[in-house]
Parts: sequence; C-alpha cells; structure tokens
Amino acid sequence: MSSDLLWGSNPGDVDQSKVDNRASTVAELILHRFESTPDAEAFRYPSDGGWESSTWGQTGERVRRLAAGLISLGIEPEQRVAIAASTRYEWVLADFAIMCAGAATTTIYPTTTPDEVSYILGDSGSRVVFVEDDEQLKKIREHRSELPDIAWLVTFTDGAGGADGGGRDGGADDLLTLAELEERGAAYLAEQPDAIEKAVATIGPDSLATLIYTSGTTGRPKGVRLTHDCWTYEGAAIDAVRILGPDDLQYLWLPLAHSFGKVLLSAQVQIGFATAIDGRVDKIIENVAVVRPTFMGAAPRIFEKAYGRITSTIEHEGGPKAALFHWAIGVGRRVSELRQQGTEPSGVLALQHKVADRLVFAKIRDRFGGRLRFFVSGSAALSQHLSEWFHAAGILIIEGYGLTETSAGTCVNLPGRFRFGTVGPALPGTQLRIAHDGEVLVKGPGVMRGYQGMPELSDEVLDPDGWFHTGDIGTLDDEGMLRITDRKKDLFKTSNGKYVAPQAIETMFKALCPYASQVVVHGEGRTFCSALVTLDEDSIAGWAREAGLEGRSYEEIAASDQARQMVQGYVDQLNGRLNRWETIKKFAILDHDLTVDDGEMTPSLKLKRRVVETRYADVLDSFYS
Repeated sequence: MSSDLLWGSNPGDVDQSKVDNRASTVAELILHRFESTPDAEAFRYPSDGGWESSTWGQTGERVRRLAAGLISLGIEPEQRVAIAASTRYEWVLADFAIMCAGAATTTIYPTTTPDEVSYILGDSGSRVVFVEDDEQLKKIREHRSELPDIAWLVTFTDGAGGADGGGRDGGADDLLTLAELEERGAAYLAEQPDAIEKAVATIGPDSLATLIYTSGTTGRPKGVRLTHDCWTYEGAAIDAVRILGPDDLQYLWLPLAHSFGKVLLSAQVQIGFATAIDGRVDKIIENVAVVRPTFMGAAPRIFEKAYGRITSTIEHEGGPKAALFHWAIGVGRRVSELRQQGTEPSGVLALQHKVADRLVFAKIRDRFGGRLRFFVSGSAALSQHLSEWFHAAGILIIEGYGLTETSAGTCVNLPGRFRFGTVGPALPGTQLRIAHDGEVLVKGPGVMRGYQGMPELSDEVLDPDGWFHTGDIGTLDDEGMLRITDRKKDLFKTSNGKYVAPQAIETMFKALCPYASQVVVHGEGRTFCSALVTLDEDSIAGWAREAGLEGRSYEEIAASDQARQMVQGYVDQLNGRLNRWETIKKFAILDHDLTVDDGEMTPSLKLKRRVVETRYADVLDSFYS
C-alpha cells in the first residue's frame, strides 16, 4: 500500500454477526420479514386525507399475489421489470414483488424525459413496466414501437390508460392495473402454491437485483448493476451498527428510484421498523408533524430550506423574540460542544439550557413531530455550519456518504460516534482507501458489479483488486472518519494555476446566506472566480417585505438593487473566509431557481454543474469580457 492510507472498518460497538450471517437474497429477506413479524406495522401511506396502515403480513399477501402475477406473465429469473413512479406504497409493493419473482428492478425517476425513458427501458431489456399514471404511460407509448422487449404495462392508477394514456393500442391487450395483476397472481397461486418459493430458489447472492441509472449529468445514463448481496449487505451493516431498532418509525420521501431511498428500504426489511411513505416534497413538513417519526433521511437542501425559513422569520420579527432566539442558540452551541466531547452541561449552563430548550428548541423540534432521534443526510455535501446549528437546537443530523455504485451506504456518522464536517466511518465490512492523488477508493460487498453493457467503462472505475474509484476527493483521520472535500471532476484550475474546490465554497455560502437556494462557483481557466446565485422563494418573501418589495414577483425581487446589495453583503462575508484566488469577484442572481424539471438538478437534488454552466454560458462569459 506504500503511502496510501487504508482503513478497514469494524470499529466500536458493532454486531459483526449481522453482516456475516446475512440473508442470501433480498427475496429471502423479504419473505422472512413477512413470516417473522406478520402483525407488526410495516407501512403507512396517505389515503382519503388521512393515513392508512398495513402490517407486514398484509403487505406480504399483496406482494405474493403480485409476484405470482409477474411469473404468470412469463417473467423469468433476473429479467428486468421497470418501475416508473414517484415514491409511494405501490412502488414498494412492485419492487418487493419483482424480487420475490426472482426478477430485477429497473428504476426510473418520474421526471425522466420520454427519450431517456425509452433509452433506459431499451438498454435494460425490461419486459414489464409498472407506471404510476397517464403521464408516465404516455412517455412509453411515444416510443412503444422502439421497445419490442416490453410485453406488459401495469398501472398503479385504476383510471390510467384511457384517452390521455394511449389506451390498449396496437391491437395488443398489454395494459393491466395493479388490481388485475393481483387477480392473475391469486389464480396462479391457486394452481401452483409454491410458485414464489420455486422462483426465489433460482437466484442467489450474485444474481442481479437492481439496475439504477445514474443521473446522466454528461452523456447517456449508465445502468449500475447491483446484486442481491449488495442490498442484503447494506441492510445487515446498518443493523450491525445498532442505530435503529424495530420500534423506530421512518418518514420516507426520498426517491426510491435513487440508491439512498433503496438502502433505507433495505434497512427497514432487515430490522423490521415501520415506514410512513409519501414522496411529495411539498408535504414533508406538514406530514412529519402528523406522523411524528423517530428518524428520516434527507438531502441537504431540506435542511438548508428549514434553516433559512426559521432564521429569516426570526430576523424579520426582531425585538425580544430575536434576542431570545440568539441567546438560546448561543447556549445551545456551548452545550453542543460539550456533548461532542462526550460530556453533559452542569451548573448555570445546565439551567440556561433547560430554559432555552423549553422556550425555543422544543418549538423547533415540534415542527418535526417532537420524537425525532436523528436525521440522516446524504446525496450531497452538508454544511458543517448547519450540522452544528441544528445540534445546538437539539436536533442531530448524522451525515453519510455513498454513491449509486456503492449501493448508497458506504459511511455514516453514528449517534454515539460523530464528527461534524465528516461523513463518518465506513460501515462494517467496507474498506476505504485514499489514493496518492487524494481520490477516495471503496471496497466491499456494497460495490456494484459493473455498468450495464459498458465493460470498458466498468474497468475504468473498478480495478483488478476490486477497489471502486469514486471520483471524490477526501481525507481520513486517525479514527477512520472520512471527510469529502470535492468531486475530482469538479475541481478546476484558474488561469493563474490555482486549484479551486467549488462545492466547499458553495456549501459555505449557503450556510452564510439564509436567502440563497443555489450557488454555482465558476472559474475553470479564468482569471478569477465568479458565481451564479438563485434565491429561495419561501425565505425571500419575508426579506422582501422588509426591503420594501412586498408583492413583487420573484423575477422582480431577483433583479432589484436591494437583492443585489443583500447578496453582495454575504459574498463579502464569504470572501473574508477564502484564500485570495478562491474569492468571488463577480456574481449574477438568476431570475428563477434551478429545478429538477428544467434538468438543472438531479432528482436527488444534486446540482448538474455542467448543464448549468452551459445553459448560462453567456452570463458567465460576460463576467470576463
């Protein structure tokens, strides 16, 4: 290994037997969960303005019928079955059924364009497609003639497939509802009651379980091949670190088409806790107050928005409320520092914290239901400032790290072992290595088995010894805590020969400015760094009232002198913390926020840097003309 730094995990209080004795396949794990805790709650999901609940036994009955239905349609082991839908209970039913039929799931984000949907379905060779509604159905109908492998389409919505959805076209009766697929499965099981067990017996740990296509920030998406062993390992490794138990309640909104959502689903099946599931992002705050979860996974953007909304509201109220809030945060920070060192406050500080908690922090926690033990942050870098701020308020955010190619779960801070600014230690059974150029390498059961139909590209990132080259730059401390500094491909060099890590600067700015939604730092080959800034529509509304811009549109606010002066003030603060060659000399406020629908953000809320830089090249070029 010479000067490379290698860290083999298994530190601390872990139950290694969970990893060593894990299930052979996801299907085996699912069936065991159905049988071992049939009366325990499995899922809650929105229904008629409220929430409906399903036990593991009830879920299992539906899954078995759906799996048998797929088998009756001719689905064979490891054949691909796609799901084009947002996160919802039916997505889980479909995925579990695919696993129990011995097939493999191809995931498709609901925001994927028709052309890319066609590419993914064709590249994966999918035979059946579960579609959420007419919108998803139409995408497939547009390219139906180009997809001869698809035999059946199954809709989650009973009314889908009418005039708007394209109907049962081409003279082929290729459209089923979920209920109709269940009916077929029930009839099939009546004739062959052991059909599921026979299908599961045909697959093993190295059988394909999931094809997840990367976001495709450049070029066509790549299909990441994840086996059953990848997911059973992830579930077992999370179980082994003892941060979750069967009495926990998860709130799940993350895209299940993304590996972060899938790894949380794997952990649920392994451990047996319940999940309230609703993929509507605009309902998160409203729902968590009702559901009262004990933990939730989220992307950093959710915490940035919550922080911006809380702090901007306090600043606009001013007076005694603002003074009390700032005093409480100061007290909370001192307590946070002690707790990070493993001690508790005493004396006057303990009394002050009790008052601060009752008057301020409890109200913040109530927004998230009041029972939250921790958040898990992933998908992108989380500002250390935000981690520390929330911890001061009594809310722990444990940041984790992973890629689609590593089944999402590679590292995670633990409630009893965390260090803000890092993504924590490796999960038990995973190894980390820092190469000579600073790139993070990963080895372990969670690493993919290659890209679909791309052997040369697979060989580029998977070396002969099994190490996956992540493309991330990072460091490991002497306790095995990993710190990610930037994406290798995002690092750029100015014309003066100085390297700049844009992600670190962007994260720092969003922590400073509660009104910022996104910031894109630019400067490759340029004489200085510049930036594109967008404003958060919720947070900026209160600021606009104070600035005399009440009632103005977002575009008018973004174009105002007041907004520019406000952003300039935060840019000045940012520059005071940077090296000279990193400072932002010029910036522009865009007249709209970056969105998933416009292709500027991935569905997991990561910035598509190259897309944004290309789309706004004229604005960036104007800084240097």
